Amino acid sequence: MKKQVLLSALWGFSLGIAIGHVITILLSFARGDGGFYPCMPELIAEMGSELQAVTLQTLLYGCIGVSFSVSSRVWQMDRWSLLKQTGVYFLVNATVLLLAAYILRWMHRSVVGFLIYLGIFTAIFALAWVIQYGIWKRSLKKINQKLNKLNNG
Repeated sequence: MKKQVLLSALWGFSLGIAIGHVITILLSFARGDGGFYPCMPELIAEMGSELQAVTLQTLLYGCIGVSFSVSSRVWQMDRWSLLKQTGVYFLVNATVLLLAAYILRWMHRSVVGFLIYLGIFTAIFALAWVIQYGIWKRSLKKINQKLNKLNNG
């Protein structure tokens, strides 16, 4: 169990950094001026150098990856209700992501900025959850149909 969690954390850290870097590249492309923007200018100013800002951002990308990777183990908790699994997964990842967003200056450091970022995260989370739920439901329906054929056939 501990080994699986550790491997999940290592995988998540690496994947978090990779996804974060790809997002940074895509956002730089979106600006359309040919420049690469590794992080928020406010973070660079706060940290004192671009290198320190990018280092902090990279570490936090990894932490976000660990959060999503390790917390995904809640879906294996058969004794927990779907509501409890969803709530724990949401709370853990929302907390980590909002903290990282605040530190990295991805949001305005105000109540309104926090609420907007939380709203966006919640909307994306809900959309992904509904899609995944539909996939699970369809898959279970197919399994049940096969079982019914075996039992009746």
